[in-house]
Amino acid sequence: MDVTAENKKMADLDITRIMQMIPHRYPILMIDRVVDITLGESATGVKNVTINEPYFQGHFPSRPVMPGVLIIEAMAQTSAVLVVGTLGAEAEGKLVYFMTVDEARFRRPVTPGDTIHIHVSKQRQRANVWKFKGEAKVNGVLVAEAIYSAMILDEK
Repeated sequence: MDVTAENKKMADLDITRIMQMIPHRYPILMIDRVVDITLGESATGVKNVTINEPYFQGHFPSRPVMPGVLIIEAMAQTSAVLVVGTLGAEAEGKLVYFMTVDEARFRRPVTPGDTIHIHVSKQRQRANVWKFKGEAKVNGVLVAEAIYSAMILDEK
């Protein structure tokens, strides 16, 4: 792991490394990169939205819009990568389950061609339960936000 002791920064992660860290796979893997990682604190996931996403066939054929719940899922996956990076190699591939989703707000539609930057920051952590605040932005404009908690399980 490329971490410096002074600032807990971790090198940017590509899709191959993300798939080593979390068990999600196509079509539910919702992030393409993770950047600006500060272990134990925050990270930014990047999702390039394309018309090839399977959900656009039905949501909605005449005006494709990314479902808000999938934006929240992208927040959770970005957080899971942050948790695994923070905990180390022994946490890789473990399952992380949503416990709560609070204060979710959807501000603007996300459409094919958009690049979402998903900023997540840890609010607190107790044992294996982590709470985060997530904000999704397209071109610097807030499109969705939520506060959520998740539990990492010891099983794979």
